[in-house]
Amino acid sequence: MVKMGEYNVMKVLKERPMGFFMDDGGEGILLPKRFVPQGTKIGDKLKVFLYFDGEDRPIATTQKPYGVLGDIVKLKVVSVTNQGAFLDWGLMKDLFIPKSKMKNFMVKNGEYLVKIVMDEKTGRLAATEKLESFLSNEILTVKEKDMVDLVVYRQTDIGYEVIINNIHKGILHNNEIYRNISIGDRFPGFIKNILPENKIDVAAGKPGYERVEDEIEKIVRLLKENDGYLPYHDKSSPEDIYSFFGMSKKTFKMAIGNLYKQHKISFTKTGIQLNEK
Repeated sequence: MVKMGEYNVMKVLKERPMGFFMDDGGEGILLPKRFVPQGTKIGDKLKVFLYFDGEDRPIATTQKPYGVLGDIVKLKVVSVTNQGAFLDWGLMKDLFIPKSKMKNFMVKNGEYLVKIVMDEKTGRLAATEKLESFLSNEILTVKEKDMVDLVVYRQTDIGYEVIINNIHKGILHNNEIYRNISIGDRFPGFIKNILPENKIDVAAGKPGYERVEDEIEKIVRLLKENDGYLPYHDKSSPEDIYSFFGMSKKTFKMAIGNLYKQHKISFTKTGIQLNEK
């Protein structure tokens, strides 16, 4: 059973001048010649993405779309018609969004947060900008400390509302934001707190010492790339630390504290110095 709008691992069934046909249990689905990896032969298994071509026929590709069925992604408008708009999602054929599925009329080159869906009327892959009906915190599929995928949904007085794993909504508070973010940005995070009524607080990156361990490796790498010295320390401003290291001051202090305890760095009056082995 193949799944349209998703990645499928399929066996090469036969070769024709226009490309290879992938085994779908029937006549096969065409993988155009331009997308066939070099050296591919009949019987090989390939990971391909399945969608519909301009004539609504199933087609395979080794191209990687910006999102698959069910994903919420930010896409750019490439053209606008009276019926809707076409969005660039990284494939030969653009993704259509009907006018009825827009919040407001879209403009060419504008970027919009949409969900990739299967249109119930046509059976085609399409997009919708109306996301609320797909989001719910009534029954949670996550727990505290779980790693999750976050998409920035909209700004609020206390931070940003984010979409969690394309299913739930949560809040990324202002005190957890250490870089510029905008609507549609996607990044990994974790569930920080689950509050009454299933309200969720999230944070970017990894929880606790897992985050610190990753940042330790980054600091050591940056020290090696800068002759073993960096002009940053626990008195440096949070803005300067984030600008250079891409981490919060709290995480930076924990990381250099661990490095100091391991005798891997020394503190100077103006920064941190990598100790020679």
